[in-house]
Amino acid sequence: MERLRIGIVGAQFAAQLHLQNYRPLRGSKVEIVAVVSLIEAESRQFAAQHKIPAVVDDFRRLLERKDVDAVDLCVPTDLHHEFAILAAQAGKHVICEKPLTGYFGKAVDRETMFRKAMANCQAVVKAVKANKVKFCYAENWVYAPPVVKLKRLMQASQGTILDMRAEESHSGSHAAYSRRWKTSGGGALMRLGAHPVSAVLHLKHYEGMMKQGKAIPVKSVTAEIGQHTRIKSFQKEPQKWLVSAWEDVEDWATVIVNFADGSQAVVTASDGVLGGIRNTMTVYLSNAVVQVNINPSDTVVAYAPSPQVFGEEYIAEKLETKAGWNFASPDEDWVRGYPQELEDFVDCLLTDREPASGLDLACQTVEVIYAAYLAAEKGRRVELKEKKG
Repeated sequence: MERLRIGIVGAQFAAQLHLQNYRPLRGSKVEIVAVVSLIEAESRQFAAQHKIPAVVDDFRRLLERKDVDAVDLCVPTDLHHEFAILAAQAGKHVICEKPLTGYFGKAVDRETMFRKAMANCQAVVKAVKANKVKFCYAENWVYAPPVVKLKRLMQASQGTILDMRAEESHSGSHAAYSRRWKTSGGGALMRLGAHPVSAVLHLKHYEGMMKQGKAIPVKSVTAEIGQHTRIKSFQKEPQKWLVSAWEDVEDWATVIVNFADGSQAVVTASDGVLGGIRNTMTVYLSNAVVQVNINPSDTVVAYAPSPQVFGEEYIAEKLETKAGWNFASPDEDWVRGYPQELEDFVDCLLTDREPASGLDLACQTVEVIYAAYLAAEKGRRVELKEKKG
């Protein structure tokens, strides 16, 4: 293939983000040939905005098109594994937003949720392998320039990772699907924690391959989860600066990931943090310390006495106000790794190689997250079976 022909599935936030970052590739490496979403009017508006030639009214019709080589799944998480399986069975490569899947049924015990989430993962693995297509897992932290630089520093130092501390937090999602387990598959840990969980898994994989030719797997997981917006004193406050409409999902979680070599990672995810999104990680090596600040970054720090001063100019994601001191990101998509991620996926599918973020990482992330939910419910460590081969 000279160009990769992509069908976009979805027409909201994630799809907008992907189309913005396909822009440098369109016309040279990529053609966006069609879009489909649940609401056809949204699809048509999206197609007009991004100059996409075709609007399809059903996902299966998109899969029937011979001019589609790959589908980019920018749909809610509860549709990911089903759509990925259908795409693979149709012989289409898959680009899938995070997280891969979870449990989306009626409320049951966490042991059952864990088993069903992993069964969903294995169903995707089976379909991808059986149909000899590739799966690209859209985990942008793997491609974020600060994380890429961290890996180069690891390579140079040859130090041992002893301890990692990673966080994604902000003041809460306003999306209705995020408030209930049935549609989101979990709360802050699932939606936000998937990023830092994937990052720490990726770094231990990288370290293991660099030093011994095989990944360093997770041995066990412990966790605590919380619902901070249910604290009585918070509920009495007249002004709510945080999203507080959560139904049956957590708005805070901390996970300790224990690796087989004896090292640890602590991952925190919270919907209770003001001041803009936090995407940070500190890696303590045996001979170095590396602090990664994806957000906030102090390349541009701006002050305004009133939120009106900067008008409509974008400052940073999830800010409650433009007043006061703020960290103004000059290119937020670039520093978070989105254009690099999509370019790697396109190159992989054009040249038949595996992406830096693929199906193994997608499944391992789900495994750690659901092991954490189980650990929090049971109040004990959950051991993970080391995969053979």
